[in-house]
Amino acid sequence: MAVEPGHTVDLSGAMVTAPVPLADWLVVAPVAIPIVFGAVLLMVRHETRFHAGLAVTGLVFTFLCNIGLLVRVLENGPVAMTMGRWLPPFGISFMADALGASLALVATLAALVCALYAMIDIGAVGRRYGFYPFMMLMMAGVSGSFLTGDIFNLYVWFEVFLISSFGLLVLGSQHRQLDGATKYAILNLVGTTLFLTATALLYGAFGTLNMADIARKADGLREIAPLTTLAVLFLLAFGMKAAAFPVNFWLPASYHTPRIVTAALFGGVLTKVGVYALLRVLVMLFPPELNLLSGLIAWVAAGTMVIGIMGALAQTDLRRVLGFVVISGVGIMLAGLALGTAEGLAGTVFYAFHSMIVMTALYLLAGVMNGLGGTYSLNTLSGLYASNPLIAAFALILMLAVAGLPPASGLWPKVMLVRASIDSGQPWLAFAILATGLLTTLALGRVFILAIWRPKMADAPQRPTSPLLGYTALTALTVPVLIMGLYPAPVIGIAERAAGGILDSSGYIRTIFPEEARP
Repeated sequence: MAVEPGHTVDLSGAMVTAPVPLADWLVVAPVAIPIVFGAVLLMVRHETRFHAGLAVTGLVFTFLCNIGLLVRVLENGPVAMTMGRWLPPFGISFMADALGASLALVATLAALVCALYAMIDIGAVGRRYGFYPFMMLMMAGVSGSFLTGDIFNLYVWFEVFLISSFGLLVLGSQHRQLDGATKYAILNLVGTTLFLTATALLYGAFGTLNMADIARKADGLREIAPLTTLAVLFLLAFGMKAAAFPVNFWLPASYHTPRIVTAALFGGVLTKVGVYALLRVLVMLFPPELNLLSGLIAWVAAGTMVIGIMGALAQTDLRRVLGFVVISGVGIMLAGLALGTAEGLAGTVFYAFHSMIVMTALYLLAGVMNGLGGTYSLNTLSGLYASNPLIAAFALILMLAVAGLPPASGLWPKVMLVRASIDSGQPWLAFAILATGLLTTLALGRVFILAIWRPKMADAPQRPTSPLLGYTALTALTVPVLIMGLYPAPVIGIAERAAGGILDSSGYIRTIFPEEARP
């Protein structure tokens, strides 16, 4: 009989409470801490001067717990904690392996930097209407998605961050925000409905929603259960959450409408949760079905890459450019899923780390550029190098990173994905990745030339401000980008551990069901 952490069984079979190891509490801390701080922020909602400090403090604690959790996982393997006295597969299990723990850590870093930047981007009205509580609850949903061991609770955490992100999207109540929020909510609710439908069918087929239990039962039910249909439903639902082509049209219609710090959170973090869910469900639970769908996913990946970056080339609003770059990055991550090999999946995980940090930084860079130049329009934004050379340095590093050029972090995951594509006999997918990199260089090079290198236009808006906090936030994100580019070995090692953990789920299963390890 499996026993959840914190309990033992005596000779009569009765459950006896025992102390819970600190390492096990680390599994739930990245979820519990944002919820607690979100509740505290609601209780002091009228004292808005404390909101930023409380949110930053909560995210610092969460970040430190995520570091401890990842170190624990890398040293000793996956960690699980099942709540209450219901044993797996009936209890609610939290589960941290290298994939979930590492993504939760990087997501929290992005959120922490955004919380700092929000001090200059979110005014008193935004704080009064709940920016920081929404942000903390959104991060609870994101962390819960990465660390849950149960499909239904994955759905629950998706709902938590969807509702919170909707609140962030409408903050300010401007017409364009309400229009973007309506599209965002309706199309994401369609994806949520598909997710819930697939979850209900999954429960009907397996009688359980515990991921480890599904993984160990799938082979025995493959002949009688419609697992391919379930895989297609999950692919469509999570593909919509990730903004994969052709269900990506909601993202460019909404991500340019909120405050720039909100767009940074969304572009950097939220789409990666959909990619994570695809990796977890298709690779770990339904590998034969993934093999059947790999050709379709490869074409979806290529379409997402190309359509995304072509959209970026056609835009004149900097925020819209970045929205399409986010979509293109999703396509690159889906390429590794389509390949399904250890190197391809490791490349996808590495690219997810890179994209979380770089896309967050690029949106914050756009905010700083708007603060200096007075507009997001590439038609008039100009002359930033002459007045602020430092902004040109940040822009150059981050744009090289997105394009996959040295010395920044985007080079190595693309190398891994290109090599995996060629080794798998799909050179056309490698060509699509390389072509997308070239088009990304053109799209962002155009931004650099017009907004930064071009001399100041006579009719360009003037902004005398010097956003020191904005530079601090950009530094906090640009430094990891350079470190991952110049010294990628540790990150590649983590990505390979994460890919190996979902390709071989035996360790995951043994952590939830210790009796599986017994002879």
